[in-house]
Amino acid sequence: MVEFLIAGAFALALAAMSLRAGRRFAGERLLPMQWGLDGRVNWSAPRALALAFMPVLGLLALGGMAAMMRFGPPPRAGQEGLEIPVLLSAGVILLGAHWFHLRLVARALRRRGRG
Repeated sequence: MVEFLIAGAFALALAAMSLRAGRRFAGERLLPMQWGLDGRVNWSAPRALALAFMPVLGLLALGGMAAMMRFGPPPRAGQEGLEIPVLLSAGVILLGAHWFHLRLVARALRRRGRG
């Protein structure tokens, strides 16, 4: 059960980051989603979709991991007890990726004279 609580907590943290960014980027219709190696925006998505992407991905990924950990055997003998550290690591990585994406969005909007 603790697996699902951890997954939910990270999903809520991702959603809170998106809600805060949504207020910051309220005047924008589109937000950048991908950048080329030259730093230019390759494509953008509607603001609501762009901000909902990572919380939904986090919920699906971490929820799926939690379900596998809760209801399935460990992949290999000797890996018992590693479930929580793996879930925590994945959650921290998702938080960092979302933070980095939001930072890149803000920088791209500043370069265009917005945000």
